[in-house]
Amino acid sequence: MNFFSRIFRSNFFIKFKSWEYWPFGILHAPLFLYWLWLSLKARSLVYFSASNPGILMGGMLGESKFEVLEKVPISCKPKTILIKPPATTTTVLQQMREHGLTFPIIFKPDLGERGWMVRKIRNELDIGNYLEEIKIDFLAQQLVDLPLEFGVFYVRYPGEPFGRVTSIVGKEMLSVEGDGVKTLQTLILEKERAKLQWNSLKVEYQDRLSLIIPLGEKMELVSIGNHCLGTKFLNKNGLITEKLSASFDSISKQIGGFYFGRFDLRVASLDDLEKGNVQVLELNGCGAEPAHIYEPGFPFSVALGVLFRHCHDIYRISKENHKRGVAYISFREARIIYKNFKALTTP
Repeated sequence: MNFFSRIFRSNFFIKFKSWEYWPFGILHAPLFLYWLWLSLKARSLVYFSASNPGILMGGMLGESKFEVLEKVPISCKPKTILIKPPATTTTVLQQMREHGLTFPIIFKPDLGERGWMVRKIRNELDIGNYLEEIKIDFLAQQLVDLPLEFGVFYVRYPGEPFGRVTSIVGKEMLSVEGDGVKTLQTLILEKERAKLQWNSLKVEYQDRLSLIIPLGEKMELVSIGNHCLGTKFLNKNGLITEKLSASFDSISKQIGGFYFGRFDLRVASLDDLEKGNVQVLELNGCGAEPAHIYEPGFPFSVALGVLFRHCHDIYRISKENHKRGVAYISFREARIIYKNFKALTTP
């Protein structure tokens, strides 16, 4: 491989040419002044805390994933339990048995974001390894083995009787396809999205890197639908219908104090998605984004427009809730929540 090929194949260049990989601060820098303007209008730097009165800080930061998921109707979510440290493999197994949970299972921190410490746990050894790393409360969640995964964004203004779905992102799990000649390692390093995950994949598949994948066989490398773990996000807004919006409006109205956020879910079929027959893995409040904008090739200028609209919706909902008696939390309270969050989630 010559000098220029090495540059074009480098992780830096892969990220540079696709804005979906750009640092969070670069994408959101243009929104900062708009946030300041909205803060002045609302007379609160943390006006967004009133967007979802039933969720701490509206779901911007520091909320318990378990407490939020507990608000979702039981028919729409998998079995999930909260495990508090200190814990041992024995105590975790005992809690799993008591709640009918079996391997494989998903562990995820009760606080956290962008896929941090989300793991698929296959056996007792995996539990032990996870416990060595995690220092905060975490969720043990039933693995939902349904074929389709989406993020569905819902918005309802407090003064209106019905809400609507504004964004749907489809999730394509990180995988490679064999050609009967190349090893798994070669296939990973030749695929840009997989190459960016090499440091973790070489550990996960260390005993199979020299394996030759048969022609046409597709191998899923990561089964957790997170962009930071290599999942490809796809714009599926074409799936939005009045019936789908009505289905998620019905679910959302059963969640106390929820007006704005994204359902991360799995579903058996598109028909079930439209009917609201879903399994919600996680519910995110105002800190979530309409993630369809991260589809490869999605225009940056259009994405910014979507995010400005997103910010306006947060402001409008928060302002209307405030007029109805929902208090904005103080800046001092917000600082305490932020400091606690950073203290708990910083390795």
